[in-house]
Amino acid sequence: MKKKELEKKKKFIMELLKDQIYQPMRLREIASLLRLDKGQKKELYEVMDSLLEEGKISLDKKGRYEKVSRSGKKAEKKKREKQKKEKLTGRKKGREADRIKYDEAAALEGTFIGHPKGFGFVEIPDQEEDIFIPEEKTGTALHQDKVRIIVEEKQKEGKRKEGTVVQVLERGMPQIVGTYQSNRDFGFVLCDNPKFSKDVFISKKDSNGVKDGDKVIAEITDYGSGNKSPEGKITEILGSSRAPGTDILAIVKSFGIPDEFPERVKNQARRVSDHVLPADMDGRLDLRNVQMVTIDGEDAKDLDDAVSLTKEDGIYHLGVHIADVSNYVQGGSALDKEALKRGTSVYLADRVIPMLPVELSNGICSLNQGEDRLALSCLMDIDEKGKVVSHKIAETVICVDRRMSYTTVKNILEQEDEEAEKRYADFVPMFFQMKELSAIIRESRHHRGSIDFEFPESKIILNEAGKAIDVQPYESNVATRIIEDFMLMANETVAKEYCKEDLPFVYRTHENPDPEKVESLLMLLHNQGVSVQKAKEEISPKEIQKILEKIEGLPNEAQISRLTLRTMKQAKYTTECSGHFGLAAKYYCHFTSPIRRYPDLQIHRIIKDNLRGRLEREGRTERYREILDEVARQSSVCERRAEEAERESDKLKKAEYMSYHLGEEFEGIISGVTGWGMYVELPNTVEGLVHVNTLRDDYYTFDQDAYELRGDMTQKVYRLGQKVRVRVADADKMLKTVDFVLSEEQ
Repeated sequence: MKKKELEKKKKFIMELLKDQIYQPMRLREIASLLRLDKGQKKELYEVMDSLLEEGKISLDKKGRYEKVSRSGKKAEKKKREKQKKEKLTGRKKGREADRIKYDEAAALEGTFIGHPKGFGFVEIPDQEEDIFIPEEKTGTALHQDKVRIIVEEKQKEGKRKEGTVVQVLERGMPQIVGTYQSNRDFGFVLCDNPKFSKDVFISKKDSNGVKDGDKVIAEITDYGSGNKSPEGKITEILGSSRAPGTDILAIVKSFGIPDEFPERVKNQARRVSDHVLPADMDGRLDLRNVQMVTIDGEDAKDLDDAVSLTKEDGIYHLGVHIADVSNYVQGGSALDKEALKRGTSVYLADRVIPMLPVELSNGICSLNQGEDRLALSCLMDIDEKGKVVSHKIAETVICVDRRMSYTTVKNILEQEDEEAEKRYADFVPMFFQMKELSAIIRESRHHRGSIDFEFPESKIILNEAGKAIDVQPYESNVATRIIEDFMLMANETVAKEYCKEDLPFVYRTHENPDPEKVESLLMLLHNQGVSVQKAKEEISPKEIQKILEKIEGLPNEAQISRLTLRTMKQAKYTTECSGHFGLAAKYYCHFTSPIRRYPDLQIHRIIKDNLRGRLEREGRTERYREILDEVARQSSVCERRAEEAERESDKLKKAEYMSYHLGEEFEGIISGVTGWGMYVELPNTVEGLVHVNTLRDDYYTFDQDAYELRGDMTQKVYRLGQKVRVRVADADKMLKTVDFVLSEEQ
């Protein structure tokens, strides 16, 4: 850059930093604020470096830039030279940071959860409330570290407990995934997880040939101390952050999801026959002449459930036929160990990471039309009240007659597609019987108190370059409900049999909500004008159901439903048959998806061993009792991991999509209200924040009980479910956030 141009840009940056509204920012934040492209960012580095050398600006310990006063210029220059030397050498002269003296008996241990702004929280096992850790009291703790803290004795009334980190016991993140930023002879990795708030210094010798803007995995070699940044080395380059698919790959890597099958596992999968062998059919119930179909999404390739239905003398004969994956994945094999390690298939915006190799999941285990397949069938006789009067679980051989999609079945049942009705004329009567039975089952489940949350979902449409070009909402329909109802019925039926026989098993359980969260919800509902009373200390599923019925049709229905859902505990896998609160079911398990869920695969083995009398004869009962607790725990952990990765993938692509619509206006509904602003959800399910600082017409106060923002002078109120018009102010792919401002037309 020419000297004259450099001086001009230095002057511009100094004016920015002198502005009263300027708050210390990192380089990437300044670049984002100024809407700089890649080439301009490099120029910004040069400008900032020059200003630093001149002592006109300084860097704080978080890597944020601020103006230096005249009196502090010389001191700042010396300080900078010292910091630069420390970063480059990786050593700090003199003593380490002073150790805090504390009473060990009074200390608590927990997990540090970082915040982008530098402070954090510590989660203490068996304690409901986290401990707040101010930035100046975090020590060297970073996100996910196991730490020891002391809690302040004097607490401000109404404020959460505050503490100080006195010792880091164990580092939680030995490596990070992020974006590399080059800076002459060194660089930094900016972690994709904003909770890991410090950038990692990378020396030239540890850079591994990385380029500016690359997505990388960096191993942390020194966690830093005081003002010294963490240091690391580049262990893997994922590709340019601009390259298709790199953004999602970075999410996969950051969650530690295995995305490649080991060679041994792939070899085992290749050796499996691509057709059913005659020997495998021996002893099985032959259902190949029974009319049955699969009903799935148009793009589904791993078809693990088929359904059949007839009606006779007021009794529905429902067959739920599930792919017998356990015939091909033997317990203890390399395939099985890898499946347990993965726990579940992961469905991301641009890819599916399967639990099993595609040779199995899309091949011999998939219930493809017109091909003989091995199955485990739950054959149920159901009366006109929706009660299972008898059932049979059997090893079967089946042949699916038609591969149907949800859309086609919906169109047939709603008589919107004459061509489809003619094409599938032989199956139309069965589809209408399915609709009839589904309604009966749903009504029976509703009568006992099952809670039915229906939230709008969306599908993100990507172009060939992997860019998000559309976000399309879609809702459940009569066909999706049919399959949901039939699968739930099969899962309950199987769980009930094995619970009553007291055999080792893996159940899907859902505990009662936390009473304190319920009380907060009831207070909110009261303030929203929804009167609810509970009969006992603990709320029942029926009472939750009544809440959802009372808010039906209200403008804030979806938002209150979400808040109600948040009072619930997470469902998990256990070996105890303790019931499922949300379904109001005494017995429940996951039986219907062994291609994509490990618990289903595991209980298939147990069922088959029971059917063949091997549980007692070969002593397998005790073996299962030994391993199932760990299977349940690992499956629950993997499920959470997959859910979080899927959520992050969607947030990233939604932010990307909205970045192409900056300045545009949309109608939305207030979906959440907090002290820092309100969240607004658009019809396409994209959610963004209207920060309270952008509400310039008044000073707004957050009323926690009423869940609303209220203007002090105008008394203007923003509350849940309220329609607002917003303009897209910013969309940050890296932070996966969308920022709105209220339209001037408001």
